[in-house]
Amino acid sequence: MSVVFEDVHYIYPSKVHALNGVSVEFQPSEIVALMGENGSGKTTFLKHINGLLKPTHGRVIVEGLVTSKASVAELSQKAGLVFQNAEDMFFESTVFDEVAFALRNFGYSEEKIRKRVEWALKFFELEPYANQSPFLLSGGEKKRLAMAIILAWGPRIVCLDEPTIGQDSIQKEKMRHMVKLLNLQGRTVVLASHDVEFVAELKPRIILLSKGRIIADGSSEEILTDLPTLEKASVLPPQLVAALKRVEDLGIDYRVLDVDEAVEKVVKAINR
Repeated sequence: MSVVFEDVHYIYPSKVHALNGVSVEFQPSEIVALMGENGSGKTTFLKHINGLLKPTHGRVIVEGLVTSKASVAELSQKAGLVFQNAEDMFFESTVFDEVAFALRNFGYSEEKIRKRVEWALKFFELEPYANQSPFLLSGGEKKRLAMAIILAWGPRIVCLDEPTIGQDSIQKEKMRHMVKLLNLQGRTVVLASHDVEFVAELKPRIILLSKGRIIADGSSEEILTDLPTLEKASVLPPQLVAALKRVEDLGIDYRVLDVDEAVEKVVKAINR
């Protein structure tokens, strides 16, 4: 297993019970989306994968390492986390050095560091800003820099906290492409997102969280068309599902995520 949660509870010093008996397993090269209302436990869940948080009760196993017995440095080579607020990851004076920092700590040669940094900056269209301060980038550029920092060293597990915030439609499409590419390379991708349209097009396995508990776990087709369960998790359905639901009286099955399939169903209904 790539990641295993065994009856994980986490209680913050403020006494907030953020995770409440979470048990789940992720296979290698799986794409998983965590969804749910604010405060449902998504970010807390992600931080347990890379060891920033340790369970109050239960245990998390990442690539064979029990996180409570491993350092964040050890776990970071297996699992990288891109924070929702990208600036929380910045402290170097230039964009280039920001991406190079972890690689230097991991002991890569300067030549390999240069090649990896250049590749990451090119992929995320940040080459023109290599010598600028990361704090002068736009919101969307900062998010892409945070992604570049993690992907430069290529961890087996990539965790993304709200990856589409501040991104336009073109960058969202690149993000989808990147997630699928990581998947083809055998990496596990776990993302927390409120962007239901992005998730619907990505079609990952979906875990719905509510008050620190898993209330649903299944394919995107199962979860994003299950309107009562989505409502319990305070997640709106994709626009396509919502639109088809409104014409359900015509005999159209609204449980569809593919646009072409939806058009076919509507045409058939009209012809009837």
